[in-house]
Amino acid sequence: MDAKKLKALEGDFLMQYPQGFADPEMVKIGKKHNVGKLTEQTKQFFSKQACSNVHVTAENMIKVVSRSSMVSMFEKPKFRDFVRSMDENEKAFMVNALSQMLHGKQQLGFEAFVEILRTQKLAKWSLVTIIPSYYKPTKDVFVKPTTAKGILKHFEIEDPVYKPAPTWDFYKKYRKMINEAKKNVDKNLSPSNAAFSGFLMMTVR
Repeated sequence: MDAKKLKALEGDFLMQYPQGFADPEMVKIGKKHNVGKLTEQTKQFFSKQACSNVHVTAENMIKVVSRSSMVSMFEKPKFRDFVRSMDENEKAFMVNALSQMLHGKQQLGFEAFVEILRTQKLAKWSLVTIIPSYYKPTKDVFVKPTTAKGILKHFEIEDPVYKPAPTWDFYKKYRKMINEAKKNVDKNLSPSNAAFSGFLMMTVR
């Protein structure tokens, strides 16, 4: 990301919210999104040990997706119905894919998760990236299509190229870009990658 453009956005944001995400107004907004509680729950729901129970983990995936303000109202019931309609093997496959994403070979897990969602035309960026973004909030990223496209356009970034279908190549490059860019702004703008992306979403025009 262009450092001058990033600093300009930082200046705009801090003029309005001098304490960044610690600013009372931003704290109020943050409470509506319930990020703290969801992060805590996600870490309990999807620990390596917890993922060994396929049925409970599958239901917990539904819970997190349903409770998240970052997933659209249209996708929540479709995801819930899809997971509950799965047979034993499909549930085990999906839970294993998530476990690999969080605890093992991330690319393998990511691609397997996309593959099973694709069977019901549910391979959406939000559904693929929401749980990892809560589980590792300062490492992994939530990819919101409008935000990602806005950031890439504003900073005139040619690689990665955004596409609606989730790919590991885009995710890996986009995550690296976010994690490197946040080092160059006030720490109060990046208590998590979701917050840093939120700051960019609010300032990029």
